[in-house]
Amino acid sequence: MSITNSYVFQDWNSNQYNVKGRFVMIAFRCASFVSKYILLKIIFCWYLLIYKVVIGWLLSVEIDPKAAIGKYGFGSVITGTARIGDNCTIRHLTTISSKKKEDGSLGPSPIIGNNVDIGVNASIIGGVHIGNDVIIGAGAVVTKNIKSYCVVGGNPTVVLKMIYKFPLDKDLIEGNTLDIF
Repeated sequence: MSITNSYVFQDWNSNQYNVKGRFVMIAFRCASFVSKYILLKIIFCWYLLIYKVVIGWLLSVEIDPKAAIGKYGFGSVITGTARIGDNCTIRHLTTISSKKKEDGSLGPSPIIGNNVDIGVNASIIGGVHIGNDVIIGAGAVVTKNIKSYCVVGGNPTVVLKMIYKFPLDKDLIEGNTLDIF
């Protein structure tokens, strides 16, 4: 069996304006093909290692070569001047973006604190401030500020519960949530 253009380049149109997306998916398709056959794994073990280093470590994209993926276009978008703190997890299909104003210009971008866990398909839109140690549920639409130490979810987003850490942080006691950087 040979690698055909329809197999390797099946994602080409889905990622028409996304050079990184095209590169990642071509590398994935080749790694996927090599992973199917033991002899190819032995011969091209160097390629699988390069794939893991470049795609996984350098580009921070995790796609296991054994995964079965149809035609694919990348979905996570971070635009504008968004600021994201340390130790944040941003899952796939997430949008962190500015709002477009009536005059066509972009408004302020979100500011996200440290240790924020953002679920799949979440949207964080506009000049919102998200505090530290926040969990944003899958599919949440965030358009208003979120205090630190919260679990939020829904559309529109609501606080589902507060996370208390003992001893209580000074910021939690004083209600300071925007001094996150």
